[in-house]
Amino acid sequence: MTHKEDEARLAYLKGIVLSMPEKPGSYQFYDDQHTIIYVGKAKNLKSRVSSYFHKEVDRYKTKVLVSKIRDISYTVVNTEEDALLLENSLIKKYNPRYNVLLKDGKTYPSICITNEYLPRVFKTRTINKKFGTFYGPYSHISSMYTILELIKKVYKPRTCRMPITKEGISQGKYRPCLEYHIHNCNGPCIGKQSYEDYQHAIAQAREILKGNTRELLQLLREEMIAKAEELRFEEAEQLKQQYIIIDNFVSKSEVVSHTITDVDVFTITDDDGQKNAFINYIHVKNGTITQSFTFEYKRKLDESDEELLLTAIPEIRERFASTAKEVIVPFEMSWKLPDAEWFTPQRGDKKHLLDLSEMNGKQYKFDRLKQAEKLNPEQKQTRLMKELQQKLGLKKMPYQIECFDNSNISGTDAVAGCVVFKGMKPSKKDYRKYNIKTVEGPDDYASMQEVVRRRYSRMIEEGTPLPDLIITDGGQGQMSVVREVVAGELGLDIPIAGLAKDDRHRTNELLFGNPPQTIGMKTDSELFHVLTRIQDEVHRYAITFHRDKRSKHALHSELDDISGIGPKTRDLLQKKLKTVKRIKEATIQELTVIIGSKKAAIIYAHFHQS
Repeated sequence: MTHKEDEARLAYLKGIVLSMPEKPGSYQFYDDQHTIIYVGKAKNLKSRVSSYFHKEVDRYKTKVLVSKIRDISYTVVNTEEDALLLENSLIKKYNPRYNVLLKDGKTYPSICITNEYLPRVFKTRTINKKFGTFYGPYSHISSMYTILELIKKVYKPRTCRMPITKEGISQGKYRPCLEYHIHNCNGPCIGKQSYEDYQHAIAQAREILKGNTRELLQLLREEMIAKAEELRFEEAEQLKQQYIIIDNFVSKSEVVSHTITDVDVFTITDDDGQKNAFINYIHVKNGTITQSFTFEYKRKLDESDEELLLTAIPEIRERFASTAKEVIVPFEMSWKLPDAEWFTPQRGDKKHLLDLSEMNGKQYKFDRLKQAEKLNPEQKQTRLMKELQQKLGLKKMPYQIECFDNSNISGTDAVAGCVVFKGMKPSKKDYRKYNIKTVEGPDDYASMQEVVRRRYSRMIEEGTPLPDLIITDGGQGQMSVVREVVAGELGLDIPIAGLAKDDRHRTNELLFGNPPQTIGMKTDSELFHVLTRIQDEVHRYAITFHRDKRSKHALHSELDDISGIGPKTRDLLQKKLKTVKRIKEATIQELTVIIGSKKAAIIYAHFHQS
């Protein structure tokens, strides 16, 4: 599209906007194929839609959307609540490209009570409302099976798929099945249970599925007392057993005050660094949580948390057929909800519900993250690098991290080690060992400076990529001496962090900056564990090198100082004569037998020079 054509397009769109009313409603954007690409809502149509064209749009995705608009239509409604409902229905109908969409490809099971003469109760994933009444769906399958088992145990609905009719029962067409003989069915098909009694049991099962368990318990108690007063003790005992089973079920499922009769709870959890958000929904009926779901939504135009909730709540309430008049949310909402009121609790049972919903959303996010990282381990490494970059305020992700450590005993056999981690994983081919050459005595600071100077001077000469972050095994002192060499002498701009220890020699904080500041980080966090792993690895590497060097020094023999005598000759003599003393005392003839005349003469001459 040329610049002139684009100006004509914008002029046409602005002309539509100028004619828009200042009333609530829904607006639709079309592309060049006249396909709806975005549906929005507005309290004031003219003001909201004009903001796309008369203000500088900061968000890149919104700029892309505006560049694709070729036409605009709108629908005026009476109230902002109607605008919210209209937007929701149009999004579901047209599935626009730039609208927030629910990322939920799962089909969760529901419980169905059929419309048959003798209704059945069973789980299903196929919803056909002509077939019966559906309750759910259930995200926690175990909860659904618990309720089904309760209904089966208390009311014993039939499980056979036979099309039973009133006429068939009266004509004796049916025969009892195994379920009747093992007392899992009361035999309504053969008249052992009356139609009225069966329908009464199904009606009570419906109350359980609706969450009206307290009213049901009260009804059972009243019936039980009435039967007892009529001296119908056997029927009263059956009602008592039903009461006990349902009461046990209620006591296990109740988590909040039973004074909370019918509320919806919504919270939103952001997926750090991603465009997704997790919206948790909890429905409470008579103090019992009857539904708990977490939905994943994908941001299309960097929508705010409020905009996402406003899109999701009507859709979720419709999906679960919720008619709750009170909707609990984590913050104040600027839009009104049809047939319900917002409530943001600060304390009490409702605040407990809000916290519970938020906890469920965070747990869902955590589970999704772990699942994704199992399938793609690099995703976890990238997340940790981004987290470290954010905490330290680095210009780029710390892909290559290097850490140093010294090891010596009173200055003897002084060595140092450097370990390299790339992508939060050890790169052992890049590890380096250093013998301390210029430092006399146990001077850790000077030793560290020598090693750092040698390593990065060589890397500069060879053109090897420098690290993105240096971690010192120590606090401010180690960071300072390393900075003197890296920044002061070599003029390198490499960030330097330090891992400091407490009085018990346990790493307890991460330091960064100049002067060093403590970086807020939980010591049980995943990132802190990775950093301490780097520290432990450099300890292991330096100490192992130091031990190897000490071992070689301890095993040094006087034979090693004799010119012309190699390790094989030395080992052969030690194998035959065992000690240096016996080698010294051996005659030239004895030595010749073992190693030959030439080498025997060299060794004999060395020990008998005087």
